[in-house]
Amino acid sequence: MLRCYELRKLYEDHLAVDGVSFSLEPGNIGGLVGPNGAGKTTTMRCLAGLIPATDGSMSVAGCDLPSHNSTSLMELKRRLAYVPDDPPLFDDLTVGQHLEFIGRIYQVDRHREKSSELLDYFQLGDKINAGATTLSRGMRQKLAICCAYLYDPSVLLLDEPMTGLDPPGIRCLLSSIQQRAAAGATVILSSHLLAMIEDVCTHLIVMQQGKLQYFGNVDDLRTEFPETTSLEQAYFAATTIQAV
Repeated sequence: MLRCYELRKLYEDHLAVDGVSFSLEPGNIGGLVGPNGAGKTTTMRCLAGLIPATDGSMSVAGCDLPSHNSTSLMELKRRLAYVPDDPPLFDDLTVGQHLEFIGRIYQVDRHREKSSELLDYFQLGDKINAGATTLSRGMRQKLAICCAYLYDPSVLLLDEPMTGLDPPGIRCLLSSIQQRAAAGATVILSSHLLAMIEDVCTHLIVMQQGKLQYFGNVDDLRTEFPETTSLEQAYFAATTIQAV
């Protein structure tokens, strides 16, 4: 469902991502973790087809990247949803109008019914007529996630999706991610909150200075660093060793 092979991204003289390779199957939830500047967001943006890779190859939801074929890129957009850490919304649209727009453009069956269910789940039902500019940071995040879920993409890329969410909102989000994966979606979840995502993720993708430090099963990371007693300690061990 998602393959990334020797991905490299060079911004002028800065190598943001350097030879990153990993793969995830349907139903997998990959936790993309690492310190600030590790290359996590750049990796996600390359996978989403938003920026071109300098080198390497990717296959996302059956679509091969890089691709200059507009038909292939359009098909990727139908199968993938990318929610950035500060999701852009339409200032002139209400909450309900956002979902109406997404439902129509993706030709979602019963989109109004699905929209109502999503808004209720994320406790936004009473905000259906509220303008986007009136929403709090957390509500904007919830609305972006509702829009991403509405058309049932087979791949979800969520960059710091818990930013601005209160504890009940975080719980709802993590539960929804597990539900999406159980239904067959492949998910990459970027977060600095390792303690919150370790029970949700099936795999970890640990990056440091643009390089992949670890990819594999969550429990195997602890095994790789037997001197550690917790997943958080294993993470720190993985991100403090020299990249090779």
